[in-house]
Amino acid sequence: MLDELKMIEAVAPDMLDVIQERFHILRNIYWMQPIGRRSLSDSMGITERVLRTETDFLKNLQLIDTSKSGMTLTEKGLTVYQGLETVMNQLLGMHQIEKKISQYFNIKRCIVVAGNSDVQKKVLYEFGDILTDSLDLLLPDGNNIIAVMGGTTMAMAAEHMTTLESEQRHNLFVPARGGIGEAVTVQANTVSAVMSNKAGGHHRALYVPEQLSKETYDSLLLEPSIQEVLNLIGQSNCVIHSIGRALHMAARRKMSDDELVMLKQQNAVAESFGYFFNEEGKVVYKIPRIGLQLRDVQKIPYVVAIAGGKSKAKAIKAYMKNAPQQTWLITDEAAANEILKGESL
Repeated sequence: MLDELKMIEAVAPDMLDVIQERFHILRNIYWMQPIGRRSLSDSMGITERVLRTETDFLKNLQLIDTSKSGMTLTEKGLTVYQGLETVMNQLLGMHQIEKKISQYFNIKRCIVVAGNSDVQKKVLYEFGDILTDSLDLLLPDGNNIIAVMGGTTMAMAAEHMTTLESEQRHNLFVPARGGIGEAVTVQANTVSAVMSNKAGGHHRALYVPEQLSKETYDSLLLEPSIQEVLNLIGQSNCVIHSIGRALHMAARRKMSDDELVMLKQQNAVAESFGYFFNEEGKVVYKIPRIGLQLRDVQKIPYVVAIAGGKSKAKAIKAYMKNAPQQTWLITDEAAANEILKGESL
C-alpha cells in the first residue's frame, strides 16, 4: 500500500497533500476531543477559515460530529483514522526519523510516536502500547526480571500496557529504586506493580526511601527482605526507565535550595537513575541511593528508555550520551524533531 501511495504522490502530489491535511485534522480531533474549531486551529497552526472548509467536508462524510462541547470523531471516523494511521506515519517519514535518531545516539532502535506528549496526553497512552510491543519482541522465553523506574511518563505508559505473559515466558517486575517522597502513583514501586498487573506477570516491592544517610543506608542493606529484592534487581535482564528535566526532577525530589543553585550553576539539564547531567552528558551530581546504578545499566541486555515532548528534547540528548548501545528509545515526534533540529546526519 505504501509503494502505491508513493507512486500516486509522484504524479499527483496535491492529492496526497489533501489526504495528509485531513488525516492531521482527524488525528488532532482524536487526541483532543471534544475540541472547538478555534482551539483546533490554534493547535494546528492553520486559519479558522481553512479549517472550517475541511471540517465541514469531514462532517459531510460522516467522519466527525459537532456539538456545543466541540468536535468528536464518529465511529466511522475512528475506523478511518485508525486504518490510515500506520500508512500515513510511514508516508510522513516516521521511519526515516527513527533511523536518524538511532544513528545519532548510536543506539539499537528508536520508535517515534506521532504528536507531542507535552500537550497531547493520548500520546503517553500510545507509549504503553509501543512498550508492550517492544517488550514482546525483546524478552526471551523463560524467566525475566524487569527493573522499572518511576515517573509520570512511566505511570501513564504502565496503565496502557497489555499482557506479556505466556506459557513459555514469565516476567517478574521489580522497582529499580526506592521512593523519593513524591506521589505514590508515580513511584517505582507503584509503576512496577501496575506494569506487572497489566502484563500478567509477578511483582516484588522495595519499601525503602531513596535519600538516606550513609548509616541508615548501611543498616538497611543488612535487612534480609531488602537484600532479597536488591539481589533480584541486580539479576534483572531488562530495565525500563524515563528521562527527566533536571530542575523539574530536583523539585520533585524536594532537594534543598543550595542543591538547586548548584544544579543551575553546573548547567544540569537531565536526570535519570538519580544522576544529573549537563548538556554535554557529563554527570554533575548524584543522589546517594538504594537500587540500580548507572553503571549497572551498561550490563543489562534489554534497556528501554521512554521520554517525549518538545520540552524534554534537551534532557534526552544529554542523557543519551551515556545510554548503552542496546537501548531502545520510545519518544514522540515533537521531541525527535527538536533533537534533530540543526543536525546534519
